[in-house]
Amino acid sequence: MPLLNQGINEERGTSGPGRDIASSNRVELSFMPRGEEYRMNAMAERQAFLPDSAMRSVMRSEPVEHKICGNTACQSAWTFPWKSRRRPVFEERWACSGRCLLTMVRASIRREVGDGRRDGADVQHRHRLPLGLVMLSQGWITHPQLQRALEAQKSEGSGRIGDWLVSECGLEAATVTRGLSVQWGCPVLTTDGFSPTAMAMALPRLFIERFGILPLRTAGSKLLYVGFEDHLDASSAFAAEQMSGLRTESGVVVQESFREARERLLECKFAPVTECQVPDGDTLAKALATVIERRQTGASRLVRLRQYYWLRTWIAGGGNAKAGNLPARADDAGDYLFTIGKGA
Repeated sequence: MPLLNQGINEERGTSGPGRDIASSNRVELSFMPRGEEYRMNAMAERQAFLPDSAMRSVMRSEPVEHKICGNTACQSAWTFPWKSRRRPVFEERWACSGRCLLTMVRASIRREVGDGRRDGADVQHRHRLPLGLVMLSQGWITHPQLQRALEAQKSEGSGRIGDWLVSECGLEAATVTRGLSVQWGCPVLTTDGFSPTAMAMALPRLFIERFGILPLRTAGSKLLYVGFEDHLDASSAFAAEQMSGLRTESGVVVQESFREARERLLECKFAPVTECQVPDGDTLAKALATVIERRQTGASRLVRLRQYYWLRTWIAGGGNAKAGNLPARADDAGDYLFTIGKGA
């Protein structure tokens, strides 16, 4: 993972079958602290106050929505109608200066750190009834079948009890999924209506690979269905909800359907991702503020999922350049995944 030290390496795409491979770009981060003051670098300042003709064209088409600085402690008398700076916008609030943007970013980091649901959302499931006993209580398996599956699992030293029930006792995978839905108190979801190209815009590839979450489909403009193979991960579902602005409905998916859909999803093009590690929270805030300034975002939002601080920036002029929307295309957004570590 690249380290943040005067700059960020943007690495877009990874090698492998079906994955998008793009050239690496370097985003320079210039921090010029003066006490608590944060100042953008010269290039970002020119972009903010002296936009080029293409930027002016986009600006003319945008509604005047942000009239007052989003930093509640802002001491500036400037408001939007009289100030030439129209960007960046962070979490639907306009920042009148780099210093105010940094204050807003720090407040969002404190919010994310203090939200216990991001780390403790799965506590209620830690003492759930074992799957074998759930299925036994439902009458879907017998005592001899459960005993045979447990012995095979013990002998092999690995594997899930549901897999052993299928391989050793001839149980159908759909029956195991029904047992999981009872165990986790959630519905069984199907992959009907699954559009991998559209769902690749819901989450970074890394989250899908690491946390086992599979975005399935949206219902209107209010609901996002997310599936899991053998458990629920409420933290990742909550992160998807916060970033998309859609209420998430989680459920389990039959193993074969889940794996087939996941494979199709991972073959799609995702929004470009930059991964960075920073040494402490203060550096994190400055790094986030610098990215937002440099990109002059028309919309951006911060969400934490376990150790990752996920910043999504919506590209001005893109098909869905508004925070809370799923981007229409991979090029309409950019994702930044920050972690705090001693190695930075």
